[in-house]
Amino acid sequence: MSLQENIQAVQARIAAAAREVGRDPAEVTLVAATKVQSSDTIRQAIAAGVTICGENRVQEMTAHLDDDAYAGAALHFIGHLQTNKVRQVVGRVDLIESVGSEHLLDAIEAQAAKLDLRQDILLEVNIGGEQSKSGVAPEQLLALAQKAAACPHVRLRGLMAIPPVASGLDGNRPFFAKMHQLYVDIRTNLNDNKADIDCLSMGMSGDFEDAVREGATLVRVGTALFGPRPPMHKG
Repeated sequence: MSLQENIQAVQARIAAAAREVGRDPAEVTLVAATKVQSSDTIRQAIAAGVTICGENRVQEMTAHLDDDAYAGAALHFIGHLQTNKVRQVVGRVDLIESVGSEHLLDAIEAQAAKLDLRQDILLEVNIGGEQSKSGVAPEQLLALAQKAAACPHVRLRGLMAIPPVASGLDGNRPFFAKMHQLYVDIRTNLNDNKADIDCLSMGMSGDFEDAVREGATLVRVGTALFGPRPPMHKG
């Protein structure tokens, strides 16, 4: 199928999963994970209806920004962000989805203060307790969320997670359900910031329908849109 057909098919699956649990499909937005895609492919995806692009790597993101490849869409940074690259990201993306430590939060706040702007972020939760993945532990989330809410140059918009690789039918639904409960809890505990907290980013190509069923508002999909990742290039 063509890229446009893939995008339409994924959007239809999102809508069907939402309706299945009584949700309005408009509550869920597709984030096209454009890792290792060319600038031309990104432009084609936006022309075909993608409204948010998600980048994993700072170097690729910077090259695409120089190409003006994201014109017409919002840009999220969805990969692991090192503190030494924060200055290349803050103020250049609409949302940083992957803030999983106090150290990184401090660096983003400092850079946003230098630029005199307010950077939207999500807190990344290591919902599976995996040593190989970044993110705050669920039991430490509230403290980090309270700190983020108190940062004058950061706006906390919600939570993000990458659960363990699913095994079997509905393999990740328990993790997605836990994330939704954490999302509800954070909104309750940070009542003064409740209006800002409206994003729950979870679900990828293999499990985004279950994520939608459990309350995701953003799903990050790459392979189901673009096919297997091509070799790295600078396009």
